Amino acid sequence: MQFEDITGQEHIINHLKQSADHGRIPHAQLFTGPEGCGLLPMAIAYARYVICGNAGANASACQLKFDNFAHPDLHFSYPVNTSDKIKKDPTSKDYAKEWTAFLKEQPYGNLFDWLLSIGIEKKQGNISVHEAKDIVKNMSLKAYEGGYKVNIIWMAENMNIPCANKLLKLIEEPPAKTVFILLAEDEEALLQTIRSRCQVIHFPPLSEAAVAAALQAKGMEQAQALKLAHRADGNLNKAFDLMEHRSEDEVFEKWFVTWVRTAFKAKGNKQVVNDLIAWSDEVGKTGRETQKKFIHYCIEVFRQALVYNYNAKELAFMEFDTGFQLEKFAPFVHGNNITDIHKELETALYQVERNVNSKVIFTDLSLSLTRLLHRKSE
Repeated sequence: MQFEDITGQEHIINHLKQSADHGRIPHAQLFTGPEGCGLLPMAIAYARYVICGNAGANASACQLKFDNFAHPDLHFSYPVNTSDKIKKDPTSKDYAKEWTAFLKEQPYGNLFDWLLSIGIEKKQGNISVHEAKDIVKNMSLKAYEGGYKVNIIWMAENMNIPCANKLLKLIEEPPAKTVFILLAEDEEALLQTIRSRCQVIHFPPLSEAAVAAALQAKGMEQAQALKLAHRADGNLNKAFDLMEHRSEDEVFEKWFVTWVRTAFKAKGNKQVVNDLIAWSDEVGKTGRETQKKFIHYCIEVFRQALVYNYNAKELAFMEFDTGFQLEKFAPFVHGNNITDIHKELETALYQVERNVNSKVIFTDLSLSLTRLLHRKSE
């Protein structure tokens, strides 16, 4: 992965190149931005530029090692969990082979894609204190080739508190020529003490033109590429999923449509309430990461319904394959209920992350939604 392989973000590429060329390489950096904007490919390309740019006569060998994600001075940390393969205290090194395959196949992939690739999609990934111990050990050693050492911490917001606390001192005062690059989609989820020690670079969503160009480079016709780029809303990972018909949004759409249609019928109808409970049971049987992604999907649908209701139709980019029509749903999402709807969804998201019983979470959410959707706008 080189800068030339990255979709969009030209101004960030130029900034990183110029700072490295002038020897201004911060020891701790935080790349933050929405899913599919290219945080991980950018971090790898930047690490390559920093390490191989200082490799002198060994530059070509350095480039070859990076092509295979096998450079000894490049280290990765990422969320993991126990599995059939690793029963206790899992760390990134336990999944190194799978991680290399993931980087080659889905460099723009999200956390759920990663967990799915290692067969633990029903669990929540985290970066534990055992990982922190490995990081401290690896970064305390001299660089294999005598130049820079780089540690990329992907989805850094999944560091638990013991891990973050153990890394504080190292991130603040690392050994010479040691660079930490933290990648986070949710900057606020990181401890403030970690954020304050990093130079932050904010990544915007990709432009529709950049996403469409990336799709066309994979053989898609221009008209279809532009259509999918609009639906992807700056998320290249989602665009690729839509192109290959593997997007979880197709399942989420069916769940959402069933949910709201049942909620509309449930008021005063006890039998339909049983249908809502059955729906809650179905969603509750899925993994925690799937549930979290579904709740985020619901938040986005309600947001777009609201902007559509208030005549900002150009911001409503979602399309539905089930016959669900946003324009007919939009009048039921308004200023008198959207705050409470969003609060209920955020509460459900918090409870999923804290491992509350899933059936209880979604049953409570369903009953609340039934009440809120029937609330009048005035």
